[in-house]
Amino acid sequence: MRIAMITGASSGLGRAFASEIAKRKDLDSIWIIARRENRLLELAEELPLPAVPIPLDLTAEDSFSALRALLERSRPEIRILVNAAGFGRIGNYAAVSDDDSGRIVDLNCRALVKTTLLALPYMTRGARILEICSTAAFQPLPALNVYAASKAFVYRYSRALRWELFGRGIHVTAVCPYWIRDTEFIPAAKGTADPRAVRHFPFASRARRVARSALRAGTLNLPVSTPGPVAFLQRIVAKFVPHEIVIACWEALRRL
Repeated sequence: MRIAMITGASSGLGRAFASEIAKRKDLDSIWIIARRENRLLELAEELPLPAVPIPLDLTAEDSFSALRALLERSRPEIRILVNAAGFGRIGNYAAVSDDDSGRIVDLNCRALVKTTLLALPYMTRGARILEICSTAAFQPLPALNVYAASKAFVYRYSRALRWELFGRGIHVTAVCPYWIRDTEFIPAAKGTADPRAVRHFPFASRARRVARSALRAGTLNLPVSTPGPVAFLQRIVAKFVPHEIVIACWEALRRL
């Protein structure tokens, strides 16, 4: 059974990936993973490909035991893995709670790594992994400090894992989008004591466009996908301009 497996599939970018991947003719099923079972059931009804809703909270340790058991029982061939589950909060160290900071690290870093490691034994040559990162990975970002740091981890992890998997022929792409307007991320991220720490989100992209671009990048075996001109420009600027200057520009822009 050839499948795709997507985390964070109940909304936003994960849902967009599910909709795009479900158009493929070379898969037997798509496993969609997220906390909200009702959303997963709704999505499963909409997809043209048979879908298996798997309601799991990936910040809970027992979720990985359940996923491991399901994989061992089903023995699928995972052709595409998309780790789209993610979480962020806008605000400085005092505005974001200890619990939220811990959840960001748990979901964005720990859960992504554990899901990847659980999937790898079921992946063969030609399979693809899309680790959903962010342009926040390219430089430190005050008012998004823990989130940006978590995405820097994902970026470095993805780049190193790509080299480690060369011998097996499994391709890894770090997907680094800019702001995405039609997801729940921005409203959820603003739920802190300082919701206006970032006031505007200009040139934000759309989830379906990001998913399509990322899937093309994965097909081409690109190490990094920066969907859209703003994401690409930010990647280049952060590579050549000292971070202190980039941070100073960010500090000015986020207050506009």
